[in-house]
Parts: sequence; C-alpha cells; structure tokens
Amino acid sequence: MGEEIIESLKKSILEFNQEEAKKLAQKIIDEKVDVIEAVNAMTQVMQQIGSGFEEGKYFLPDLFGAAETMQSVMSILEKEIKKRETELKTLGTVVIGTVYGDIHDIGKTMVSTFLKAEGFKINDLGVNVTADTFVDAIEKFDANILALSALLTTTAAEMEKVIVALKKKGLRDKVKIIVGGGAITQEFADTIGADGYDSTAVGAGKLARKLIEK
Repeated sequence: MGEEIIESLKKSILEFNQEEAKKLAQKIIDEKVDVIEAVNAMTQVMQQIGSGFEEGKYFLPDLFGAAETMQSVMSILEKEIKKRETELKTLGTVVIGTVYGDIHDIGKTMVSTFLKAEGFKINDLGVNVTADTFVDAIEKFDANILALSALLTTTAAEMEKVIVALKKKGLRDKVKIIVGGGAITQEFADTIGADGYDSTAVGAGKLARKLIEK
C-alpha cells in the first residue's frame, strides 16, 4: 500500500496536481508510510523534471507547477518528520532570500525546491531581506551556502552589501555564495565576488552541490 501511495504522489507532482498531492501527503502520515522514502521519491521526480527542462522536454510553467506542488507537500511532511524525530540526510545548509528592496518570490521559491532536491536543508528568509538579516541567519543556521536573489537592477547592488557585511563579521570564507535573478549576470557575479551564478533554478541546485563537493 505504501508503494502505491508514493507512486501516486510522484504522479501528482508530474501532473502539478496540488490538491491530490496534499491529500496523498496526509495519507502518508495517516497510514504511517515511510516519510523519508516519500521525500526521496519526490526528490527523484524533481531531478527528472530538472533534467527534462535542460533537455527541452519541460518548460518554465512545468518547473513552476512542479515546484509549487512539491512545496505544498513538503509543508505537510516536514511537520511529520520533526514529530517523528527523523532527520533527512543533508548535503549542507542553505540560507536563501530575495535582497532588500525586492519583493519578488517565485524564482527564489523555485531555486529552494531544486536545492532541496539536491539534498540541502533550506532556510528561506523570504523577500526584502537586509544584509544584517542574512549575516545573522548564516550564524544562526551554521550555513554552508548563501543564495541571493534579485529581479530588479535597482536592487542587485544589495548583493554586494551582503558580501561586505559578511566580510566585516569574518564570515565570508565560511559560506559559498551563489547569486541569481533577472537582474544578475555572470559578469556581475564576478564583480561582486560571488562564488557562482546560474540563470536557472535547476542550474542553481547543481551549482550549489558542485561548490560543496569541491
């Protein structure tokens, strides 16, 4: 029965069926199906969709749909994971947020999903996040990766402010910093001293893994 539920969950993510996915997540909890197995199965689906996107089999709306569906399921399953005192094996810890002055959320949320699919533990600070808040979160969560997002050219400069603040605190060498968003380019990332840049959510997840495994 557990395998059937998990297979149905995978299908619901591929079909971007949030309501069905949430029902199946609750069923996993009610019937005491292995939560970690369910999360691992969803991770495989997201990796499949990510690879398909790179190959041209899936498109941006597909990424949005799958990411939103997985997020809706994880909000249910993560509570159960904590309740059962079960820890997912993680590759590292990420602090992610959209920089101060910018309230765009969708791209950041997608990146969070693919970072999670790569095996990272995510601490999403949301949008309009100040440099000091990022620095405090790096210390609080003992993060390995800092992911900064900015859609607007007017807010992109905030990324450099975050890096400067980390240097002042003596934390710059503690984390790998990846940047992205509509306003960001590889040239800009190099200029401010970020460790990496990618233009896609899928690529950001793989980039973070690559930086950690160096």
